[in-house]
Amino acid sequence: MNLTNEEKRALLKLARSSIQSALGGKPLPQKEYKSETLSRLSGVFVTLRIGENLRGCIGYVEPFFPLAQATQEAAVKAAMEDPRFMPMTLVELASITIEISVLSPLAELHDKTKIEIGKHGLVIDAGLRRGLLLPQVATEYGWDREQFLRHTASKAGLPSDAWKRNEVKLFTFTVERFEESEFEKEEK
Repeated sequence: MNLTNEEKRALLKLARSSIQSALGGKPLPQKEYKSETLSRLSGVFVTLRIGENLRGCIGYVEPFFPLAQATQEAAVKAAMEDPRFMPMTLVELASITIEISVLSPLAELHDKTKIEIGKHGLVIDAGLRRGLLLPQVATEYGWDREQFLRHTASKAGLPSDAWKRNEVKLFTFTVERFEESEFEKEEK
């Protein structure tokens, strides 16, 4: 998608202010963006960390909402609705780092050898069960291609070898990933 640094900063600021508003019981910020990019329909994931530890990650695979709106909603859900964690508190807000991954459109995968670790994210679709792992997950854990496929299947609640089945569809995507720490020096 090739976001400008200004657009990245705007999305990060929107994510943080939306979480703060939601945690404080206030309405989410409403802002109109002149940027065509921020108004374009896009999939996005918002990842929250405290130090190196995951604190929440939720997003939209499909481009159902404009990027700014999808980022806002994913940020609040990552803070308050990720089933792996208790809802975030206002005290924790000062400790989190926000990372945003803007997704490319999904491309059906027919040749598993084409998966590039660190570049491609994976979606496994078995009808009623679907799982996704962002490209950075395989890199962070040092997985090879087969491990990445197995963990994506497990994320969907499927047997780890489900990716081998003919009826199961696989998709790849790339992301434009950025986080607050990239802009901290500029703001000081």
